[in-house]
Amino acid sequence: MNGRHVPPAGGLSRNGRRILLVGGSSEIGLSIVRRLADDGHGAVCLLGRDRERLDAAATRLAHGGEAVSVVLADADEPGSHERAVAEAFAVTGGFDVVIVAIGRLGAQAGLDADPAEAAEVMRVTFLGAGSLMLHCLRRLRDQGHGTLIVLSSVAGERPRAANAVYGAAKAGLDALAQGLGDAVAGTGVRVLVVRPGFVRTRMTAGLPAAPMSVAPEQVADATVKALGGRAHTVWVPGRLRFVFAVLRHLPRSIFRRLAL
Repeated sequence: MNGRHVPPAGGLSRNGRRILLVGGSSEIGLSIVRRLADDGHGAVCLLGRDRERLDAAATRLAHGGEAVSVVLADADEPGSHERAVAEAFAVTGGFDVVIVAIGRLGAQAGLDADPAEAAEVMRVTFLGAGSLMLHCLRRLRDQGHGTLIVLSSVAGERPRAANAVYGAAKAGLDALAQGLGDAVAGTGVRVLVVRPGFVRTRMTAGLPAAPMSVAPEQVADATVKALGGRAHTVWVPGRLRFVFAVLRHLPRSIFRRLAL
């Protein structure tokens, strides 16, 4: 096993609620975990490929009173996903909330992007994230309860020319999540798709901030609030839903000329 367990500072976890973060060093994902912890959730498992970052995140969460486990898996190696997800579920005996927070931002030159970089963005953001999502959702269905949160992006709602590779990959992941959400309706499992706009994180550092940009904590607040309702999709900030209701239907001859 590749897993590692970090006990909470000062003793046992506060209660038996269990969270799996797939993409365990994601700033947005960790913000959601911390926000859930504020509501009394306890046991956490971080699944990802970077041992150093995972261990650092696990130590910070443990100091906050959470029982944290770490499982290694690379989104770009789908052959390892079934084993890694099985290991994560075995560590805690299942999860109440699974967060899929995987994406690779790159190939911003669009058609002129480096072909290898573009292929990696598509593999990790759609194939890798989608594969891990499928394995997690099957496990949740088998246990008969739980919520799968999928971090999508408004970039996938209507990909732009300059962001076509990442936007298309997120569009694929979003569509897969929505379809699988319908597939598990009535099983006790729920899929919640989160569509943030520009989020100020390590991944977007150096890029010009887009209008209505948000911090990871704002995405976390909106996500946890949505968990208390019946929504299957949440936009962050919420007004982006109305912006894209218009952009979605613009003729391409107009859309391609917009400075987005």
